[in-house]
Amino acid sequence: MVQQPKVSVVIPFYNCSYVDLAVESVLAQTYPHIEIIVADDGSTQYADKLAPYRDRIIYVRKANGGTGSALNMGVRVASGAYFAWLSADDLFHPDKIARQMECLRNTGTTFNHTAYYYINENGERVSERISVPFRSRSELIETMMQGCPVNGSSVLMDMNIFHRVGLFNEHFLYTQDYDMWLRILPHYHWSYIEEPLLDYRVHQQMGSVIHNAAQNKEISVVQSRHAGVLAQLLRKERGQ
Repeated sequence: MVQQPKVSVVIPFYNCSYVDLAVESVLAQTYPHIEIIVADDGSTQYADKLAPYRDRIIYVRKANGGTGSALNMGVRVASGAYFAWLSADDLFHPDKIARQMECLRNTGTTFNHTAYYYINENGERVSERISVPFRSRSELIETMMQGCPVNGSSVLMDMNIFHRVGLFNEHFLYTQDYDMWLRILPHYHWSYIEEPLLDYRVHQQMGSVIHNAAQNKEISVVQSRHAGVLAQLLRKERGQ
């Protein structure tokens, strides 16, 4: 029997009280071949919540440098053929990785993301399905030029993509994900699962709430940086 490829799930962690729940959601995956890497970005709180899992995770710690730097540390120590990211306050559904690996095989793609639900501080679902499907590659490109509908915690991708486009840009403290997806888009076709396979936690301590103004400013910088390449890519897709 051929062994299934290993998936490295990187959990960037900084003072998040929900980190143990995130780890639990990865341990509960139906896909059998997963390694969990918790990249501690200089936390001063809640690291003790990881104590019961230390024999089942790879724990690495670094000085505080932001989410992008924590993700990059996780990628550097990963041994899997595929990369998934789980924010420390979010939760995978049990069949998330298995469904995504199946989708990658069936579509021949190397990058996949999914729909998701919002949950609150208590883990209660507070939204209907959050889904932004695309009917064509040109529609995807147009959507990505206007904003980022891709939830980072929903992404599963081939680790070789990093070899081509590089690691996350650590200068972007809030939009390192958006910048990465725009770097990937010109080179790879994506697939999408419209069924929610992630619970995305919305709470007052999340970075997008605390740093909303700075995040919006970074979004503009990222969009300007990639506008020319994406416009050319869109013209090519339209046959212009």
